[in-house]
Amino acid sequence: MDRQEMKQKKMMGAILPGNSTVELREFDMPKPGHGQVVVKAMATTICGSDIRCIYREHVGKGPEGYIPGTVAGHEPCGLIVEEGEGLKRFKKGDRVIIYHISGCGVCNDCRRGYYISCKSKFRQAYGWQRNGGMAQYILADEKDLIALPDELTYKDGAQVACGFGTVYEAIEKVGVSGNDAVLVTGLGPVGLATLMLAKALGANMLIGVETNPYRIELAKKMGLADYVFAPDEAYDQIMKVTNGNGVERAFDASASDPGRRLAIRATREWGRIAFVGEGGTCTFNPSPDIIHGQKTIYGSWVTSLWRMEELVERLVRWGIHPEDLITDEFPLEQAGEAYRLMASGNCGKVAVVFPED
Repeated sequence: MDRQEMKQKKMMGAILPGNSTVELREFDMPKPGHGQVVVKAMATTICGSDIRCIYREHVGKGPEGYIPGTVAGHEPCGLIVEEGEGLKRFKKGDRVIIYHISGCGVCNDCRRGYYISCKSKFRQAYGWQRNGGMAQYILADEKDLIALPDELTYKDGAQVACGFGTVYEAIEKVGVSGNDAVLVTGLGPVGLATLMLAKALGANMLIGVETNPYRIELAKKMGLADYVFAPDEAYDQIMKVTNGNGVERAFDASASDPGRRLAIRATREWGRIAFVGEGGTCTFNPSPDIIHGQKTIYGSWVTSLWRMEELVERLVRWGIHPEDLITDEFPLEQAGEAYRLMASGNCGKVAVVFPED
């Protein structure tokens, strides 16, 4: 498609009215400015935060505040089809992942690569405050792009930023190695990704806890855990398989009070726990649960650009394909079905995919 054709063409995009529906609208084809590109979307996956803060009801505030009428989708991956002026690294024809937060670029957090933590009024998230990946084309700033290696598919790339990148950040904070038994509470896409990466890092025991029968079976089918327990039996079973000691590392992806309590209490003395799941509450007794056991709880929110680039390189080295967690795919025209399925929880990761021609 040449520049003139792109100027004249319209495109379809999906918006989220906030009443558990999806609406398809026609949008003008984006035009790149200085330091920008137009990316042809090839795959965009749906995040649990889309469901929690936008799809059912517009409850997000601040960074999670959705501007009505914005094209949804903050996990996009695609191909650069048009260049703006002033590009420094990327070019037309490059395969790219879009880091889903466009930070101001000049604050301390942005200069560390943590656009997610940018507090500037100029911060915008794709799919929240600026048009995202649930459309045929995406206007993106060059500074927000991560190169997608040939060894990874577009569906792999779609899951890197907010899915596997979020997990990788938490894992790097607490450290996982062959010395560790690892517990993951909540086996949605983020929890499953945690097991997948912990396994690659050599964890000697992998334990999952989940309530949804579909996701329990999915974890078992994919061979991602040595044990998968239901919550009501989990603590006793974890203690049993760890000889009464508990795990060295725990990750909560459930965002539930019971899941977080279990992650804390099933971790052994001197162990580390990362909270990754968003929202909810956590109730625990500081002295017996944390202080006396010399435990550390880490909060972890998405990741940085440099760490995303590092993760992409390591995914290739490890031979890991995040797309393996995608259980269902839909065309853009069926985005409503895609969001309904993701909201039900009876799935792994759900993707909207686009034709390559």
